[in-house]
Amino acid sequence: MSDTVPGVYKVERPRTLNLPLVLDSPHSGERYPGDFNTPVPMEVLRRAEDMYVDDLFAGAVDRGSPLISALFPRSYIDPNRALQDLDRELLEEPWPEPVQPSEKARLGHGLIWRVCPPDLPMYVKRLTVEEVKYRIATYWHAYHAALSALLDEAQDRFGKAWLLDCHSMPSVSLPKEPRFGGVRRAEFILGDRDGTTCSTEFLYVVRDTLKSFGYHVKINDPYKGVEIIRRHGRPAEGRHSLQIEINRALYMNEETFERTVYYAELQGHMSRLVEVIGDYSLDRVGAKAAE
Repeated sequence: MSDTVPGVYKVERPRTLNLPLVLDSPHSGERYPGDFNTPVPMEVLRRAEDMYVDDLFAGAVDRGSPLISALFPRSYIDPNRALQDLDRELLEEPWPEPVQPSEKARLGHGLIWRVCPPDLPMYVKRLTVEEVKYRIATYWHAYHAALSALLDEAQDRFGKAWLLDCHSMPSVSLPKEPRFGGVRRAEFILGDRDGTTCSTEFLYVVRDTLKSFGYHVKINDPYKGVEIIRRHGRPAEGRHSLQIEINRALYMNEETFERTVYYAELQGHMSRLVEVIGDYSLDRVGAKAAE
């Protein structure tokens, strides 16, 4: 079963909600809105996508977990950035609400991108306040509301809920990244915002499972997780959220976008990871799951 808001998000639902686990892929969107008037060539824009991530984790649905995927591209508006993370240089008029631009926004990669990597202007003219408000209401709020509803459903059913926030990353850091541009990434990076969005136990279950497959895993280095796990991770309330970043070189050619011969193996490992997380989460909710 699936629920779709055209151009905004798609939810793949299991026949039965068997696990207190939700997965989301906020950056795999490839449907570019008609009002996205950018001179950046499509082959460059698409490098910003977390290509295939939603498919890599699609096996979660068969195991009893819903998977929500954004259909719009992160370069249009990024659901993994805070609403306050807005680049003032992007706007032709003052923003009527408080802003708190991050370092990413200063580099042109805040809530709405001003620059497309490596260094291309995203727009030929600045955006109006109304244009930005439309993107926030139609895409950002809609995505977060749907994700919240899935987590509420899981927590209502089981008493607790776990979120695996799924992403991919370039195999080598960009030259202008704040820390050590041009560094080769680990195969997986897990982020819990320095221990604030999920239990350490959950973090280690995911880490150790990935290591058992033979992967090199880092924690919070350099990606700690951003708005999605911050917003939806409240471990004291029984809601645990963890970001997972996959090195794209594991499964695709980053120049041609073609899947490699290792794609199926990685997809199988991600299905097995979901199975392990599912068993772990059911153990933690105990008798509630058997009702």
